[in-house]
Amino acid sequence: MTQHRITDDLEVLLDVLPSGIRHAVEKANNSENLLEIVIDLGRVPSARFVEGEIVLSDKEITRAEIDHITERIGNFDADNRAGMERTLHRISAIRNRLGVIVGLTCRVGRAVYGTVDIIQDIIESGKSVLILGRPGVGKTTILREAARILAENKRVVIVDTSNEIGGDGDVPHPAVGKARRMQVREPMLQHEVMIEAVENHNPEVIVIDEIGRELEALAARTIAERGVQLIGTAHGQTLDNLLLNPTLSDLVGGIEAVTLSDEEARRRGTQKTVLERRAPPTFDVLIEIQHRERFAIHTDIMSAVDSLLRDAAIPPEIRTRDESGEIVIEKAPQPKVRSEATKTPPLRTRRQPVSVPAAVSAPDNGSTPLMQSAQLGARLQTIRVFAYGVARNRLQQAAKRLGVPAVVVADVSEADVLVTLRTYYRNREHTIIDAESRGMPIYVLRANSVSQVEQFMSDLYNLTEHAPRDNMEDVRDQTQQAISAVLNGERWVDLPPGPSLVRRLQHEMARKAELVSHSYGKEPRRHVRIFRE
Repeated sequence: MTQHRITDDLEVLLDVLPSGIRHAVEKANNSENLLEIVIDLGRVPSARFVEGEIVLSDKEITRAEIDHITERIGNFDADNRAGMERTLHRISAIRNRLGVIVGLTCRVGRAVYGTVDIIQDIIESGKSVLILGRPGVGKTTILREAARILAENKRVVIVDTSNEIGGDGDVPHPAVGKARRMQVREPMLQHEVMIEAVENHNPEVIVIDEIGRELEALAARTIAERGVQLIGTAHGQTLDNLLLNPTLSDLVGGIEAVTLSDEEARRRGTQKTVLERRAPPTFDVLIEIQHRERFAIHTDIMSAVDSLLRDAAIPPEIRTRDESGEIVIEKAPQPKVRSEATKTPPLRTRRQPVSVPAAVSAPDNGSTPLMQSAQLGARLQTIRVFAYGVARNRLQQAAKRLGVPAVVVADVSEADVLVTLRTYYRNREHTIIDAESRGMPIYVLRANSVSQVEQFMSDLYNLTEHAPRDNMEDVRDQTQQAISAVLNGERWVDLPPGPSLVRRLQHEMARKAELVSHSYGKEPRRHVRIFRE
């Protein structure tokens, strides 16, 4: 059984309250479950606990009592929050139209050591983790404890917008351990401080509370592309909520509308416009805090989003802490695997790399037209692709954009692999059955969209796992030329779009040259710009 040690410095908060309200809170004798004290001008004060709320006095709050509190705490910042030095308490103000404070919410800040044990294996895995949950459920407490644990072995920087993670004052609260803390002058500048943390302080982990604006979501994506682990929280309670939030949906890949042909819509039995994931997610794992002792965990956000958009949601892994303090894990059911009795080769999805033994090597004396126009000048093995129900022009365009020597053939007998749509595969079309009988690898796409086709082409050449050596040498040369141009006076240089692995290398090279780099645009046209500060 895990023992949790709690530090709340409650006496410091009670000392700033009027004596009558303080005595009422002490008389309630339930300080361990106290969440916040609500004080509004002209109304009776109340205290909110984990379960329930009580009235602290029959007397209405006066102006003198509000002034009594505000005079004894720190200054309120741009988001109307204040604190007390070396504590985790937060006092939030409500102002009238003239800017005068007419209400206060005094939230109790607690450092709970050991509370992250239920997800500690995920936090320490090196994956980027996004935490969702309603206000007061303990997101910031877990974030603080995660920062402390990771800082024992890694370089951790906390971007502390409202001083809730590290406490008020210039010296961080001991609850964050060895983690360094960067304060934010104004909440609107949080995204700039996030980028500054990466560029100036070489962290391995960035901890950020309340990602709530589009610029912050874009900054998070840029940080993740540089290979830095992200531990953050966002507004929302479930993955469904997040996907429907146009500002923050990019954190899990975002969604876009794809228009199907009439024939394809009839085959699917759906409308002509369907939704699918727009880009790779910024975070790897999503944790929904349902209540303090129950967590729903999506261990693979990419698969979870794709399944949700197909109306076949994958149940999350459930972790709970029972009455004895033991952690109980209910694993999510595994997808059904096709029986070997079918005697057909296993279905290759978009996300599975393929080995093509029959592929023909590229000519020695030069490149094909597709290779000549490739952005990265890749010299790879030629793979012949037969498209069944998938737009051939999109396959050709995807090969050109990614710089891979894939050739779209008109006859299935000449092909090394076959790509088709799920509907055709389910209907067991004759061409597909014939390809399976000959042992040809088959890729099945969900939709005939540009993003799906490009992802298939990327997986076909295994670009998501690694890039060819020659390919990366070209990227380095190209990036070095851009760096030299900026050092020689250019205001900025935009590099060609590339996958996240390429962008990560470009960011790293710019940082070593003491230049600034940011990613712009949306997948698959996202690119890096290098410039001076």
